[in-house]
Amino acid sequence: MRSRIPRSNQRMALIAGALATVLAIPLVLPTAASAVPVGSGSYATSRPAGTNGPTDQNGAPVAPKVTARMAGKPVPTNEWWSSLIWKRYPGNPYSENLYGHPMTYHAYSQGLGVGYPNTATITPDGRMYEMLHKDDLFVGISGLNSPDTKVDGWSDWTVTPYWSDGARTLRTTIGHGLPFVYAEVTGGNARVGFNGPTTVWSNTGNTLGVTINGHEYALFAPSGVNWALNGTSEATAPAGFYSVALLPSRDALPLFQKYAYSFVTDTKVSWSYDAGAARISSTYTATTVAKQGTQTGTLQALYRHQWLNSTDPTTAYRYNSPRGEMRLREGGAFTTRSNFSGVLPALPLSNQADANRLRADIDAELNAADPWKGAADTYWTGKAMWRLAALARVANQIGYTAGRDRLITMVRDRLSDWLTAGNGEASRMFAYDSTWTTLIGYPAGFGSDQELNDHHFHYGYFLLAASVVAQHDPAWASDSRYGGMLKLLARDANSHVRGDTQFPFLRSFDAYAGQGWASGHAGFAHGNNEESSSESMMYATASILFGQAVGDTALRDSGIYLYTTQQQAIGQYWFDKDNSVFPASFGHDTVGIVWGGGATYGTWWTANPEEIHGINMLPITGGSLYHGAWKSDIIQNINEMRASNGGPETEWRDIIWNYLAIADPAQAQNLYGGGIEPEAGESRAHTYHWITSLNRFGTPDHSVTANTPTYAVLNKAGAKTYVAYNPGTAAVTVNFSDGGSLSVPAGSTAWNGPSGSGVDAGTGVTPPTTPPTTPPTTPPPTSRNAFAAIQAESFDQHNGVEIHSGGDGGQHLAALRNGDWALYRGVDFGTQTGRQFSAKVASGAAGGVSGLVEVRIGSPTAAVAGSFALANTGGWQTWRTVPANVSGLTGKQDVYLTFTSGQPSDFVNVDSFLFAP
Repeated sequence: MRSRIPRSNQRMALIAGALATVLAIPLVLPTAASAVPVGSGSYATSRPAGTNGPTDQNGAPVAPKVTARMAGKPVPTNEWWSSLIWKRYPGNPYSENLYGHPMTYHAYSQGLGVGYPNTATITPDGRMYEMLHKDDLFVGISGLNSPDTKVDGWSDWTVTPYWSDGARTLRTTIGHGLPFVYAEVTGGNARVGFNGPTTVWSNTGNTLGVTINGHEYALFAPSGVNWALNGTSEATAPAGFYSVALLPSRDALPLFQKYAYSFVTDTKVSWSYDAGAARISSTYTATTVAKQGTQTGTLQALYRHQWLNSTDPTTAYRYNSPRGEMRLREGGAFTTRSNFSGVLPALPLSNQADANRLRADIDAELNAADPWKGAADTYWTGKAMWRLAALARVANQIGYTAGRDRLITMVRDRLSDWLTAGNGEASRMFAYDSTWTTLIGYPAGFGSDQELNDHHFHYGYFLLAASVVAQHDPAWASDSRYGGMLKLLARDANSHVRGDTQFPFLRSFDAYAGQGWASGHAGFAHGNNEESSSESMMYATASILFGQAVGDTALRDSGIYLYTTQQQAIGQYWFDKDNSVFPASFGHDTVGIVWGGGATYGTWWTANPEEIHGINMLPITGGSLYHGAWKSDIIQNINEMRASNGGPETEWRDIIWNYLAIADPAQAQNLYGGGIEPEAGESRAHTYHWITSLNRFGTPDHSVTANTPTYAVLNKAGAKTYVAYNPGTAAVTVNFSDGGSLSVPAGSTAWNGPSGSGVDAGTGVTPPTTPPTTPPTTPPPTSRNAFAAIQAESFDQHNGVEIHSGGDGGQHLAALRNGDWALYRGVDFGTQTGRQFSAKVASGAAGGVSGLVEVRIGSPTAAVAGSFALANTGGWQTWRTVPANVSGLTGKQDVYLTFTSGQPSDFVNVDSFLFAP
């Protein structure tokens, strides 16, 4: 079974293609199939006809398996334990294998199976190492035969499974890093069944030390209650609670006895970003309650990415896991600290790059027969939007403002379409599933609907593309326009809001494991999995850039937490950069998929080495520089890929060479000729820009930090180039930890160093190279007769408008506000001089004069050629034809209708317009 099928393979792309604040969004949803407005956007409250939500393996709808106590709470999916909550297989109402580390688990009718797979095996094909769960013992209650297992609670890295057969109940708590299982029982005796060769080596009555299958465990009953042994098959006790511990060695028994009755009841991660020091601090806290006595606190086993980045002391005790060595810590909390290496909207422009070539490649994208080819579902649409949005920053840097504006408009319009769900709309919209507390985009892709897979991948692309639009059109990205819907997508994938009533906290990110999980149900023997760690980092990058652009520091800082934590985990668990995680007998230096129970040198769709390696490289963004923390491993990665491939790369060459350029840009530039077919989310212009930039300015230097989150330091043979982006409305000075500084104008990226300097401004540009002289190419104009009625909804491009039904019985422009516009290309005035403009309009706006309807030629900011003022006409469907004088016009013109109002609300609808000689 697969949690996902291929996403970024171009051949598969053809198949896939054939609020004042965020929390002000309504939380009580209507039950009818209606659209809930979120600023100018909206989402539906029911799925389009013929589509699916979460289902089991046979396609039958399923609901979360939770107790009545947890009903109505946002449902965690994409967890290490999600198979507990999701009845994926009709014949298994309990769970699949659960990988908590160091212990592993499996739910059955009799209770919880517990194991400790501490030795890795390599599959016969050599492509996977695995440490699969095997039951050493069963935690339960005598006679229990439950028809299912439900979830009775959860926290950031624990879960509480619950069993009941009507006469008996069992409630356990298990978690990442917890060497204890905590059990509460009613209706019978506590029971621990032994499943393998067993030796009892310590028995003090209420405490047993046992070895099962070579693994050391301890059983703790309350004081005054003794365990009764039934040979070596089981131990029982008349207890209402007990705990079972996995011991790292027999001599650890006294330490574990100290905390045996301090039950973990909650776990929470918290983080804080120190901008001045460019440092993120993350604290992991386990809350406990003393079931007997007064001892609180607990023992926690830290993963490698945690203990390497914490100064909190650990004990001498160790466990083994698929993530390498885990170290045991005594205490209820610990803190990790990591420097944040920064992200950028785009790299700086090399003053040696050929601007004419860049412009020609941008025009090739703009003038493609279908720039959205294959962009049918949320995944492929997101990739296409990012491909175009990334080019807007490149166009800006070379002074190609017309191309930049067309790219921004294309992306903005497609985003606006997806972020609006009209009543009865069936495509390019999002629907909220209140049963599973999730937003699902339709058309869905790769199980994002039926399995809730990959939401951080899909919606991350939307957010990343929107971050570029927000840099150029902040009004569009405001909460009152489309920012509210975008923040909903961000919260669906990984809500950073504690107490969020619409979405679970960090749906797709495992706070303790330090990585994302892609599968919504985790119904596999190997647990959950994550394939494209780089797309998970893309979501984090998008959160940072969008949050920074719109001034949402909570979203931005959550992105920094995700980014820095994953950077540490990815370096260890996907690339084994320290050569301390993968088993010595595993013949690979990188993996394509990380599982709860191991890792695979492979993908979900192919054994092609280029894609196995490339899936953890794409997409290439201004956040991809994190790979610079392991440059030698980049070279090792490329060399292994070529050796496995039997020669040089032939697919995804642009992605691979972009990645190579982070360590060896000279080699990448020598390889890149420019004529290759781009990967679906990449373009020739962006690849050329990326490689030439790194070749000119150097590779990432993570030893230097800055006091802004949007920065990079590039180093070429010791010569540093400082780069920073400033989304604010006033110029800032960015200070770097090595004493360097950089003045950055408002709304701009600036760079300065021995290899060149420049400014990438949001509304203007100071290019470091001479702008090209080749005139921009535009689509062939549409022929429109100026003196015949032009339907307003037939625009070529727009900003902020909506199309509603009504007017002349067809459609009309609606919800027009201050700053909106619509473009009509090629309006033909012939040789007759147009001197009057009239439009069929309606308004239900309150008050007197509502605003101005204006005509501008050639640009939405050109001089006004003619206008009329509009007041309330008696209603939004009460139409009047209003005339206005215009300056004389001849020939074919690009006509803009622009709308100006002193109030923020809608003020006019437009059905049609014409000119008179």
